[in-house]
Amino acid sequence: MNVVKIGGSAGVDLDAVCDDVAAARARGPLVLVHGCSHAANLLQEALGQPPRFVTSPSGYESRFTDRRALEILVQAAGGVNAAIVERLQRRGVRAVGLSGLDGGLWKGPRKTAIRAVEAGRVRVLRDGYTGAVREVDASLLRPLLAAGCLPVLGPPALSDDGFAVNVDGDRAAAATAAALGADTLAILSNVPGLLADVDDPTSLVREIPAGELEGATALAKGRMRIKLLGAKEALAGCVRR
Repeated sequence: MNVVKIGGSAGVDLDAVCDDVAAARARGPLVLVHGCSHAANLLQEALGQPPRFVTSPSGYESRFTDRRALEILVQAAGGVNAAIVERLQRRGVRAVGLSGLDGGLWKGPRKTAIRAVEAGRVRVLRDGYTGAVREVDASLLRPLLAAGCLPVLGPPALSDDGFAVNVDGDRAAAATAAALGADTLAILSNVPGLLADVDDPTSLVREIPAGELEGATALAKGRMRIKLLGAKEALAGCVRR
């Protein structure tokens, strides 16, 4: 059983992705996890609520999600989920769309306050609706997989105190893969991969031994750092590859 994560950035060709997913599904059970960042950005801009991105003191960039931004993100994620399910159904795949909120599939703590670096200073931003996936209810997914379905999962998740929260898709996919005992977690991206030099596409790092992930993370910039963190968490959760 494998888990595949596709990003939500601009330029993702859903038809091509669904062609590959349908072919992979023919070889065995599969769970697909998706993001929705570009769709959420477009919808926020259209509604006059432009997205706000912040950087933590440790260098990780994320979307600051207040309640209104969360409501818009939920709409965007639902649209992306339906678009993927529709395409997979046309390819003969029995796809079932779920959010991490459904049935408490993805659960974890809510970060009501986060620290962010703005204009060179560390600030505390409050009233956020972001979280991290700490529990995955695999019992909701196993019957679907046994019935020959392909679960298509996206944000939001459910916080421990009962609120919908935005979560990182790469790390949610890692937690899902670990909970299901997946053989492989594949995290797809719209860039070549981890580059030793971000300005040189020929500097692709093709393989990283598990014990050297910490050092490799220091090379990563932007969202690639989160993807490596997701990879580390998946390996720690006994995902083989």
